[in-house]
Amino acid sequence: MPIKIQNDLPARAILESENVFIMDETRAQSQDIRPLEILILNLMPVKEDTETQLLRALSNTPLQVECTFMTMSTHVSTHTSVSHLNKFYKTFPQVRGNRYDGMIITGAPVELMEFEEVNYWPELVEVMEWSKTHVTSTLHLCWGAQAGLYYHFGIPKHLRTEKLSGIYVHKTLDRKVPLMRSFDDYFNCPHSRYTEVREEDILKHPELKILAKSDEAGVFLVLKTDGTQVFLQGHPEYDRMTLNNEYHRDLSKGLNPKLPCNYYEHNDPFSMPPLVWRNVASTLYANWLNYYVYQVTPYDLGEKA
Repeated sequence: MPIKIQNDLPARAILESENVFIMDETRAQSQDIRPLEILILNLMPVKEDTETQLLRALSNTPLQVECTFMTMSTHVSTHTSVSHLNKFYKTFPQVRGNRYDGMIITGAPVELMEFEEVNYWPELVEVMEWSKTHVTSTLHLCWGAQAGLYYHFGIPKHLRTEKLSGIYVHKTLDRKVPLMRSFDDYFNCPHSRYTEVREEDILKHPELKILAKSDEAGVFLVLKTDGTQVFLQGHPEYDRMTLNNEYHRDLSKGLNPKLPCNYYEHNDPFSMPPLVWRNVASTLYANWLNYYVYQVTPYDLGEKA
């Protein structure tokens, strides 16, 4: 089934070239099916790249999904055009009266700052509190996961001794939990971050369950046991070349970055990296949409308390 998007969103051409089933607004209006309403708070600077990655990850499901993109009203984006934001994005004041089946809060390149130092932190806190009563299940990604764990549970983030960048092996800890259905015992996934939340801090909260972790990369996936909140420290939605682009960007800035771990064949930074995590993204997002959104959300969103 399709992802429903605005008629002229730039991501459409890329997704259609990959045979992702896209349905525009005109065709969707002729179908008597209520799509899942997913709100995506995109905190990344180059928003078009993240749009494509997330829409691709959400597309591998028999459910019809309609995505609304949101940006912070208290932050001015300098890497995405004002015309793109005005055309395709809403702000929190514009959506606060709505209810959504699911919500995704992305990462952001602010992890070296304290949460309270981020200029849009007060608005993000308001959004996260609002999500508890207006969203069936919220998926938090990377810095968004760290921010969510900090706000909702007081779990701190810690600075790593060096940047974590590369493809790491993770162990599935409980395959009986619906979010982990169809996962192998071990799987690969990208990480790219300077900070982390630690297992010992999460284990202090019995309402949280760690579902997957890595010896090298640490905690990967955390679930609030009632399914209303999911926290993901990795980046299964990343494109094949995302880590490559980050590495060469930092190299051009003179930052002397290390090669992403287990990423390039023969550690050749000018080679085409093998894509070994796409199935992880498809399975994880499909499980979230099916078991934690579709099967528990009311048909009439107005029924929520």
